[in-house]
Amino acid sequence: MVSSKDVAKHAGVSQTTVSRVLNSPEFVKKPTFDKVMKAINELNYVPNGHARSLVQNKTGTIALLSGPLHNPFFVDTTSAIVNYANEMGYRVNVQFVNDEKLNEAYATAIEHKVDGVILSCILLDDPIFDKLSRMDIPFITYNRKHKNNEYFVEIDNFQAGYLSAKHMIEQGHTAIAWVGGTLSVSTFNNRYLGFLQAMKDNKLPLPKQYIFNTDTSKQDITRAFHELMQLEHRPTAICAGADSLALYLIDIAIQEDFTVPEDISIIGIDNVDLSRHCLVQLTTVGSISEQNLGYLAICKLIEMIENKNNSCIQITESVKVFDRSTTRKI
Repeated sequence: MVSSKDVAKHAGVSQTTVSRVLNSPEFVKKPTFDKVMKAINELNYVPNGHARSLVQNKTGTIALLSGPLHNPFFVDTTSAIVNYANEMGYRVNVQFVNDEKLNEAYATAIEHKVDGVILSCILLDDPIFDKLSRMDIPFITYNRKHKNNEYFVEIDNFQAGYLSAKHMIEQGHTAIAWVGGTLSVSTFNNRYLGFLQAMKDNKLPLPKQYIFNTDTSKQDITRAFHELMQLEHRPTAICAGADSLALYLIDIAIQEDFTVPEDISIIGIDNVDLSRHCLVQLTTVGSISEQNLGYLAICKLIEMIENKNNSCIQITESVKVFDRSTTRKI
């Protein structure tokens, strides 16, 4: 097998120069670089990736902890993260994680050396934040954030919840229900608080029977929908805490012979790619810039890795309503 020593001899340079060409080519003069690369090509030398990672103290690997793929938000963001990381020369080890298995996922992600960690499944009061900080690994969260309010990319979730309710109110609805997720994560917690504030600002009643903070499973969403539709004074509109929940609700409504939006108006939050589909046309709230949060986060993480810069990242994207076909005036 051809070694770097063979390349050095063939090119008439030192082995140190070969190493510099492979690991820090920007510091090598062009004639020398060209001579070494010619020798590499002529000898069909394949550099040892592990050896290079030891020299550079880099692995070229990023750990991604994403939410489950039944949520189209994580389909969109995982694709964006992996594609950009690959373009920049990084491999991505991906885990799709449910909240109840977070500890196992964290352990798997950090038991092997990686250059950085990007995660969407962090809880508001999650001990992994301090662990990652102590390990001195560049990391960033997207969609969700920790209570420390550092190293995150998100949309303005409070405003998103507020605008979802405000949109329904402007459409003439006064009986508006909320179907969201667990309040132990920043995303659903802040969206719910925004929804409550809009209802309060407009002096609208909000019966307890109209509020469901679910585990986001289709089974729990189905239960919430059935209970709402069986009420004597059922709502005319539902604000869903995420597009994934809104899509579940629409599917369930159709199966139960309800028409959206004629019988029930439904709005989501996130503006996932699927929401734009001509057969879906989901009214939703999302980033004004329509930038993919996963893409924004991976750009920042790689910047942190390559610049060896762990300065605090705090990005909150402004939001607006994307008025489509699943809500109507009454």
